[in-house]
Amino acid sequence: MDWQFLFETFVSLISAIPLTLELAATSIALGAVLALSLALCRLSGIIVLEWFARAYVFVFRGTPLLVQIFLIYYGLGQFPEVRHSFLWPFLREPYWCAVLALTLNTAAYAGEIIRGGLLSVPFGQIEAARACGMPRLMQFRRIVLPLAIRQALPGYSNEMIAMVKATSLASIITLMEVTGVAARIISESYRAIEVFIVAGAIYLTINFLLTRLVHLAEYWLSPHLRQPAPYHPVATSVSPLEGNAR
Repeated sequence: MDWQFLFETFVSLISAIPLTLELAATSIALGAVLALSLALCRLSGIIVLEWFARAYVFVFRGTPLLVQIFLIYYGLGQFPEVRHSFLWPFLREPYWCAVLALTLNTAAYAGEIIRGGLLSVPFGQIEAARACGMPRLMQFRRIVLPLAIRQALPGYSNEMIAMVKATSLASIITLMEVTGVAARIISESYRAIEVFIVAGAIYLTINFLLTRLVHLAEYWLSPHLRQPAPYHPVATSVSPLEGNAR
């Protein structure tokens, strides 16, 4: 094992970590908003919205992410309507094509996770909010959504980890994130094992830190798991005069 080469590879791959984190964070944030919209469409009771959400989830969960990236990056540019639209300055850039593909893909999975979290909210909590006179929007914002997030967070953390690993597919459309830089180093040195060991260790570290952050969020959203501070009663001294007066 050439430790000098491993160190040089690690230094080279570090420069690509910000792009990997940026791709993952942007797609997760945008995907969460879209996923919440899909979950609300599924639960809205409106047939058109419900079937649209069903079709969306079916398409993006049933096709590989690699195919979706290819269709967005190589396919959209074949339509003149797209090339002459205001979206073309974004869609001709590999970065935004990767973000769009990752966002659309994660929204399909996260939408079902969030829908499960919304369905898991006890109906008694909603009835109590109604009895207090809360409007529906306030019920959703203060009662339903926090409980749903707590229930969906363990499953959603798996999707976030999957998105961090899925950013490696962005290298096929010329983005130099961690896997892209690793592929370039391999093409120059022909030492695939050492390079991928370092790249795998970087992804493992990122996902470990992400898992710790999710555990902290679960702990913060679960007051019943936090032990109350021990109560130590303060002993008050009674003077002799007060004792005689009593």
